[in-house]
Amino acid sequence: MNIGAAATRSGLPAKTIRYYEEIELVKPARSDNGYRDYCDEDIHRLCFLQRSRSLGFTIDECRTLLSLYNDEDRASSDVKHIAKKKIALIEQKVKELNSLKSTLSVLIKNCHGDDRPDCPILDDLAGRHVAEG
Repeated sequence: MNIGAAATRSGLPAKTIRYYEEIELVKPARSDNGYRDYCDEDIHRLCFLQRSRSLGFTIDECRTLLSLYNDEDRASSDVKHIAKKKIALIEQKVKELNSLKSTLSVLIKNCHGDDRPDCPILDDLAGRHVAEG
């Protein structure tokens, strides 16, 4: 099948599929006229990549996961270790986002939001300390 059909079946844009081919995550056959010719196995790999990326795995992590998926002698503990590392990163990001939310909440609370020009939000962005209140 051509790249358009592969895109439809995998849910990935053709541009992303071309990129995955460029970095050798997928290697479709080439027809006599040079066009890409995707098979069901390629679609399965693309769907695997789409799902992995949607869960936040990096390209390198996806490469490792694909390698493990294709290795019938793999240890599931290797896969679990990768997933646990991803959870730890997600938890760190959640903490960082909660800290940002807290800081912005304090700034918003301290901003009068009226017609006056003074603004604690802008003061903070400019590096001036805003007292919590």
